[in-house]
Amino acid sequence: MSRLYRRWDVSRCLFGDVVVVGFLCAQVLDGVFTYLGVSRWGPSVEANPIVGGAVALAGLGLGLSAVKMTAIAFGMLLHLQRVHYLVALLTAVYVAAAILPWAAILVIGR
Repeated sequence: MSRLYRRWDVSRCLFGDVVVVGFLCAQVLDGVFTYLGVSRWGPSVEANPIVGGAVALAGLGLGLSAVKMTAIAFGMLLHLQRVHYLVALLTAVYVAAAILPWAAILVIGR
């Protein structure tokens, strides 16, 4: 558990900076892919119930933006707390569970 947390007084970490940029890119890509997919096939194509609920409540643009900004804020909070290995794990899971499936659906489902 001690590897998941570092104190504030530790100098900057290149690994953490790279990981948080990857996390931000994953969130932006997922937002763009989700917007394209929901625009093309409707809200039923979205598998995440939190995103689906936000889109149903506030509309595609505002609901999706709110969910993505919340995810980015939590990712930044983890980065600022220097929990870089957890951010890296979340980024990898996000790429595997959200980015790759959306990319496949958008490419195949022309």
